[in-house]
Order: sequence, then C-alpha cells, then structure tokens
Amino acid sequence: MLQNKVGLVLGVANYRSIAWACAEACTSQGAKLAFSYQGDRLKENVEKLTAEMADTMVLPCDVSDQAQVDQMFEAIDKKYGRLDFLIHSIAFAPREALAGGYIDTTRDAFLTALDISAYSLAQTARAAKPLMREGGSIVTMSYYGAEKVVQNYNVMGVAKAALESSTRYLASDLGPDNIRVNAISAGPINTLSARGVKNMSSMLGVIAEKAPLRRNVEAREVGNTALFLVSDMSSGITGETIYVDCGYNIMGI
Repeated sequence: MLQNKVGLVLGVANYRSIAWACAEACTSQGAKLAFSYQGDRLKENVEKLTAEMADTMVLPCDVSDQAQVDQMFEAIDKKYGRLDFLIHSIAFAPREALAGGYIDTTRDAFLTALDISAYSLAQTARAAKPLMREGGSIVTMSYYGAEKVVQNYNVMGVAKAALESSTRYLASDLGPDNIRVNAISAGPINTLSARGVKNMSSMLGVIAEKAPLRRNVEAREVGNTALFLVSDMSSGITGETIYVDCGYNIMGI
C-alpha cells in the first residue's frame, strides 16, 4: 500500500507508543520512514527501535524550537527529495495540570499544552507542505476528552479540542494542494504519556466494561487506521476525526 512512499513519524517514545504502532504498520506496507526524537533521553530508544529498518533517518526535533523543526525537514528533503505523509503524535502538558480541576490551570501550563499539543500540528504541516509536491496525507492523534469532560484530563482536553479544530482548518487550507489532514481519536492505551493521567488503570477498566466491543483498543489497531489514512485507500477522506476506541464514544448512560 505504501511502496516507495516516504513518511515522517513524530512522537515515538518507546515500543508502547501509538506512534511506533503507526510506524510498524506503515513499514509493513513498504514505506520509508524518518523519525524524530525529543531530547537525548529518548534518542537511544528510537535508535534501537529503528535499527533494523532500511533507509531510515532519526532526527532531533523539539517543536518548541523552530530552528530544529526547519532543520529536520531540510534533512528529509536532502535525503529523500520529498515527503508523502506525516504522522503527528505529539502531546504534552505539565503533570501538575493533569490533576485537580481545570479551573486551577496556570497560564504557563495552558500555553505549554496548546503550543506542544496543538500548534505543533500547524507548524509541522506548514513545513511539510513544500515537500508534498504530489500531494500527501497528515494524520494526528486526538482523544475523546476533546469533546467530553474526562476527569484529570483537564487542559489536555482543551488542547485536543484545538487540535481537532486545527485538523479541519488545515484540511481546508491544504486541500487544493491534494494534501489531506485527518485525526484519529484513539481510546486510552497504556503508553508513557497516558501514565501521566491520574487513575488511568480505573479508566481502562470502565471502558472495557462499557464499550460495545467490551475491551480496550490496542495500539496496533490505531496503527492500522493510520496506515489506511496515509494510503490511497482513503483518498476521499479529509478533515475528519475518526474514532478508534472499540465504540466507547457512541455510548450514553
């Protein structure tokens, strides 16, 4: 499905990452991938995971530093000459902002969460556009807390709401260039970032009980959805938020 396609995956932290599940799905279908890492702490993890992948790149990128973003895309252009898809799986809020009430969110925590979790999609889409010379696909990762109140998700829910809105605006802006932009709203998965949300284990139990499929979603299922969205199989889909959560979002009381 992705033979001779070049992609960039942002947000791999370890083998449990949703971003890594997306990468595995894409490479299984022939894609060449570049990866970013944020800080030396994660560099070794990403390099180990990608060690056996052919023709790949591992590049530093802190999205709060525009120079690093520019250098990453310049390196991709130099090596591959183009970019066909981008998988954006970056989110961050200070730990203290994910406890208590949203009303207690500080200005600094709010700005940090919105900058890293939402603005970075527009930032990287803008940098990717010149490399997507024959069109392309951009996929980002959201969560149900963008539209409903989820206890302890707080400012991250506000950031994800902004991310989903950004998906629609970017889809409109980039559509004339045949670049599609979509979001996946994945159910909770036990990733490194998810562990920052208080009572995650209890949340997983509730969802497994109430979701129509009576279980939690697996990272590989999110990865397969990303594969579909970056492939030509989804050529008529843009500006959408697609739920991959075993159906939990459809349930009422």
